[in-house]
Amino acid sequence: MGSLDLSHASSFKGGSETFLRNVFENILKTYLRKNPTVKNIWELVQSVDNEKVCYDHFTFQTLKVEGYGIESLTSFFMDYGYKAEGGLDFPTKKLRVLTFSPPDIYVPDDGHGLGNGPLPRLVIAELLVDELSPESQEIIRKYLKPQGGKQAVLSSTLGSLIWEKPTSTDFQQLAKESEFAAWVLIHGYVMNHLAFSVHRLKHQFSDIKSIKNYLEEKRFELNNDGGILKVSQDGLLLQLSSISEKITVEFADEVTETIPASYIEFTQRLVLPEFKNLPHNQIKEFHRRDGFDLGNATNILESARFTSDV
Repeated sequence: MGSLDLSHASSFKGGSETFLRNVFENILKTYLRKNPTVKNIWELVQSVDNEKVCYDHFTFQTLKVEGYGIESLTSFFMDYGYKAEGGLDFPTKKLRVLTFSPPDIYVPDDGHGLGNGPLPRLVIAELLVDELSPESQEIIRKYLKPQGGKQAVLSSTLGSLIWEKPTSTDFQQLAKESEFAAWVLIHGYVMNHLAFSVHRLKHQFSDIKSIKNYLEEKRFELNNDGGILKVSQDGLLLQLSSISEKITVEFADEVTETIPASYIEFTQRLVLPEFKNLPHNQIKEFHRRDGFDLGNATNILESARFTSDV
């Protein structure tokens, strides 16, 4: 669906910031094209009070098979100044998640979107394939054959499936053990979800509760695992997300099924207690709660579950 010239992907200088922003724009366009409900929410938020959005993080899912794991995506972004920040482990789901902070860049006060707003954090999940059953491993390795170069993996974020389309039988068999693996097998490395940076919004939506009420009034289905509004243990990180889009997919054996695609998230980072007396116009991102919360993240992961039962 798209391809990129990565020949000059080396360091964050010259025109490389523009190039990086263009990569993100293409990733965003793919995500919106494949997820009509997500696109609807994305457009609605910006249509109210002519709101200008910024992004908190972009999330991707990978499979830990040689040449396809976390590093297959992060090596590109780290060339552009992204830095490893932290990680979360989800042993029951056999997942590890790493987070990456964007390079320091100048963002004007009215900077927004991917054009001149803050670059998003990256959240990249990796399924520990070696910990799955032999049957599931065999299915995954049948499709993810050894390949070289990050260019192919990056093109997968733009909607090109870089392995053969799976059969419905393989997909269903894999989904019994790992819905995460089945999701990646059919969708590739397109963005799993993005999160709006709620505290950067200027109007009524700068409070996440307003967004919750608005989306509920519009009858969008929201993830209610751990409550619709997910609050970190320290109370400073507030998140909510939609339930994954359901899209119709034709498998390699010509069977057609409706399966989950991507969803959208809203993240509000409150001011840290030690900075609570700062005037509002002096508060920067580093004065706010950073990182993620295991409890919140565990519940957010359920946004893409295949069945409606918890």
